[in-house]
Amino acid sequence: MVSSRHEAAHRIFQERPELLAPVFRILDLSPPEKAAVEVLTPDATEIRPLERRVDSVLRVKPFDGDDFLLAIEAQGRCDPDKAVNWAYYVSYLAAKYKQQALLLVVCQDKATAEWATGPFQVGVDDWTALSVHPLVLGPGNVPMILDPDEAAQDLTLATFSALTHGSHQDAPAILKALARAMGTGDPDSVRYYTELLDIGLGGTPAQSIWRNEMSVGTYFPGRGTLIEETYLKGKAEGKAEGKAEGKAEGAAEGEARGRAQGVLGVLEKRGIPTLAATRDRITHCTDLSTLDRWFDRAFTVSTADELFTEDG
Repeated sequence: MVSSRHEAAHRIFQERPELLAPVFRILDLSPPEKAAVEVLTPDATEIRPLERRVDSVLRVKPFDGDDFLLAIEAQGRCDPDKAVNWAYYVSYLAAKYKQQALLLVVCQDKATAEWATGPFQVGVDDWTALSVHPLVLGPGNVPMILDPDEAAQDLTLATFSALTHGSHQDAPAILKALARAMGTGDPDSVRYYTELLDIGLGGTPAQSIWRNEMSVGTYFPGRGTLIEETYLKGKAEGKAEGKAEGKAEGAAEGEARGRAQGVLGVLEKRGIPTLAATRDRITHCTDLSTLDRWFDRAFTVSTADELFTEDG
């Protein structure tokens, strides 16, 4: 069964392909300049009863070079069976798309990363028919980003770094730096990175640390992230309150009340003080789109008054 941590480790490349540029530099490869990136189907199945799926497959289209394929596998442990599977993936993709293919393996522990470098040989005795040499990202080569200013320069890389080093003793400092850097991002990106980390750090002490740092519907519905839990709870409570009032418009009013509480909850979690007049303006607002806009802004504002920028 694919775990949430497994999914987050490779999905970030699909959702934020700009990560490829710093990753190629980490791997001492020339980054594809001004490249367009296309997400391809990960299905590598030829005979239905034997299903094979790569975690992620990207087609990279450099501005001044040949297109190539990048198969991305998230690997959580050493697995001798992967040699044959990875050889199949690379060969199948190259044959199907008539383009060269590379394999990138993403690991979150040092031992697995060292094993994943291979090479993995397929053959008999001393005769090698095929040799697989993966590119590998792991704690040994992905930089730890402990400075908020450095994290703010590339939130995508900083998020990937936090995922990679989630079990490291410095994880609290890494997450604290990233949380502070989130204040420089646009609300949409902040919500995405916050939730991706909530998923990617699932089941580890680092998830609780991250939840305490960031309290911010959802890019990953049904995953039970803090964002989703908070949003759905407020929405459900608002609807219940509206129904209890027995008014035709009560459900909408109650839902607005629940969303207003969500805005105030985020501000309180972030330590942003609110005056009585500010709280009244929020709690008396009945326009759901306005409340959603304030909710988005609540993650990044420095003062409560900044919620109302451009609202008049």
